[in-house]
Amino acid sequence: MSKNGMNNRPNGEYNAEHIQILDEIEAVRLRPGMYIGGTGREGLQHLLYEIVYNSIDEAMAGFCDRIEVTIHQDNSVTTADNGRGIPTETIPTADITALEAVMTRLHAGAKFGGPTYEISSGLHGVGAAVVNALSSWLRVDVRRQGKIYRHEYERGIPKGEIRTVGDTEDTGTTVTFLADEEIFPDIDYDFSTTCQRLKELTFLNKGVRISLKDEKSSQEKTFYFEGGIASSVRRLNRNRQVIHLDPIYVSATINSTSIELALQYNDGFTESTFSFANCVNTRDGGTHLTGFRSALTHVVNDYARKNKLVKDNDPNLTGDDMRQGSVAIISVKLPKPQFEGQTKAKLGNPEVRSQVESAITDGLSLYLEQHPDDARAIVEKCLVAAKAREAARKARELVFKRSSFETSTLPGKLADCSEKNPELCELYLVEGDSAGGSAKQGRDRRFQAILPLKGKILNVEKARRDKVLEHEELRALATALRANADGLDLSRLRYHRIIIMTDADIDGAHIRTLLLTFFFRHMMELIDHGHLFIAQPPLYRIRSGKQQFWVYSDEEKEAKVRELGQNKLEIQRYKGLGEMSPEQLWETTMNPASRTLLRVEIGDGIAADQAFHMLMGTEVPPRKNFIQAHATSVRNLDI
Repeated sequence: MSKNGMNNRPNGEYNAEHIQILDEIEAVRLRPGMYIGGTGREGLQHLLYEIVYNSIDEAMAGFCDRIEVTIHQDNSVTTADNGRGIPTETIPTADITALEAVMTRLHAGAKFGGPTYEISSGLHGVGAAVVNALSSWLRVDVRRQGKIYRHEYERGIPKGEIRTVGDTEDTGTTVTFLADEEIFPDIDYDFSTTCQRLKELTFLNKGVRISLKDEKSSQEKTFYFEGGIASSVRRLNRNRQVIHLDPIYVSATINSTSIELALQYNDGFTESTFSFANCVNTRDGGTHLTGFRSALTHVVNDYARKNKLVKDNDPNLTGDDMRQGSVAIISVKLPKPQFEGQTKAKLGNPEVRSQVESAITDGLSLYLEQHPDDARAIVEKCLVAAKAREAARKARELVFKRSSFETSTLPGKLADCSEKNPELCELYLVEGDSAGGSAKQGRDRRFQAILPLKGKILNVEKARRDKVLEHEELRALATALRANADGLDLSRLRYHRIIIMTDADIDGAHIRTLLLTFFFRHMMELIDHGHLFIAQPPLYRIRSGKQQFWVYSDEEKEAKVRELGQNKLEIQRYKGLGEMSPEQLWETTMNPASRTLLRVEIGDGIAADQAFHMLMGTEVPPRKNFIQAHATSVRNLDI
């Protein structure tokens, strides 16, 4: 530091000529992450979605009911709709056509107020231009006013003028683009991920048909939900025992905000609530979700007391009681959404809470009055949940002490680390004493803790909350994470990396699935904040002379064997972590310099909810069908 407290820096001039002014296309290409979140797989998928969102906006405006998406052999993508078509005339106040402005100007479009698009999704006038800027080439065909107009671009720059290339009686817009390999290291779209998002958009916009075709894999899917979100809720509950036959459906419009709710109860113990704003999945909720939950709690309590289903001296049912065994989708569409965060994971409009609360209160109250049998069944379900909640509270208080989280309160079988900064600490969850012993000896004691779990933990998909807390292994896990009687507080989390490390056999896969189910159903915040990981222990060790290689799959083994040749190779398959020495376990699976960790993320909450219930729920036929359908694709099967 210099005497005046300023950093010493190399001498150099700082003048006006050092200031760069990038045009909009250059700015997007220089910093793509600012607009699509990154240049990995998620960012690539975002390009496809942004073009589809433009078609969805036409659908929400009432002018489009068919969207076709095609992934071509060369990884280019075509999206075609039967909307009105983007205008091709020159904008009166600017020397540029409307089509070129939409495709090249970041803040050009009809989504900033006015009658054309009262409601829109996507990046609000930014999406098409961003896709264009990040594509090596893009072509737009507009069917409008009896003509087909075409405009072509290279890396966001127009190639000539708009041309008339044919006549037509149809209307709509077709966009074809190829993501730029200078920007994206991999331009191969994932068919399954794309399907999930398009299906989501379809049930949020009932009456719209979206088809997807992948020419490379010859896969095709078409999505159409005549009942919209009610059809989706019914589908989510199709393998569950429902409390009332049909989903409760509420629809209303308040001050230009369209509000939809579909709600149905089942006999399970978990809540599955999904919220959307302008077709954006608001994973972190927001004012619309708060309004829904407040209305649900208020209405059910009022009905229960009015009809003497709850005694006068008994306390009110809580929001948690209302949500156990519920499947709900709340969707709002509003003119000027305010999303919090770059990923739009939370809706922030304060007025939406009261709008949703009012609409749901009126609609749900009317339904309960008109369907007394369903209403009684729902209240009785909530009363059972309240009893389970009270039992769970007592169980928690027996296990956790609110006032003390000292080392002495940690489970005895936990081998803790010496580091006290949670951001530097890791907790390995391992199966059995054998693997636990190797892990304890092989770890770095400074920052790695080991918690051995005995046997297969409780399947929480089938268990009430009080039973979950009575389970010894789950109590030990919750205590190690510093959960207390009120649940998990991330600010007090003891380890910022929780790593599931199980054997590479069938039993290990089952234990891993049981743990993932527990975290998904009871500690979702760990997943949302990126604290949960899966270790990747090797499946084989290959020795060739004095060299040894660790490989992690059968495919990798075959490739390495071909590379080394067949002569004098020693191949050892590891079925369990306990078969490795502590040094081997450290080298392959626990050393931060050489290990591979998979971060657990939830890409599609609805699909994840279905998967966990199908795999771990009470209904056997869906699980049997799944196993039969995927039996030939199983890897690392031990027989």
